[in-house]
Amino acid sequence: MLVFNKPYGVLCQFTDAQVPPRPTLAGYGLPPDVYAAGRLDADSEGVLLLSDDGARIAQVSSPKFKWPKTYLVQVEGEASDEQLEALAAGVKLNDGPTQPTQARRLQSAPDWLWTRDPPIRMRKSIPDSFIELTLREGRNRQVRRMTAAVGLPTLRLVRIAIGPYHLDGLSPGQFRQVPG
Repeated sequence: MLVFNKPYGVLCQFTDAQVPPRPTLAGYGLPPDVYAAGRLDADSEGVLLLSDDGARIAQVSSPKFKWPKTYLVQVEGEASDEQLEALAAGVKLNDGPTQPTQARRLQSAPDWLWTRDPPIRMRKSIPDSFIELTLREGRNRQVRRMTAAVGLPTLRLVRIAIGPYHLDGLSPGQFRQVPG
């Protein structure tokens, strides 16, 4: 199993049919015959697990195993206690209510967080804040939809862990072998 820190703008696949092709996992020197266990949108960053073990990929990816996924989310606005409580309780989305989550406010961006290229759009008149969310389901663009539903549009989304696998100092584009 590999833990890869997927950079912003990179697709979670090894090829792209679009012309011109967009950046993919093929540009990072990953071993042959590994596949992504799950997805992470091109405009999201962070932990992506890869493996050559199809059963392990299915287990990590399957909603029935409910692997926790933890995200660092930079949002537009100051996250209030009420907004965090709404996220924790579960949010009603167009495709149904989400399961309860763990949600907490961070005082600031973590020291280890790298600068994103391109930079995040900042507005002088609107503050931003950081929250940490842990989910056990994985709908399409779920974190972004949840934060928007409580009035906190997502500016930046970094997955920092899947189950026991964490970034642990990996820079964007780096990977390491882990047991599992």
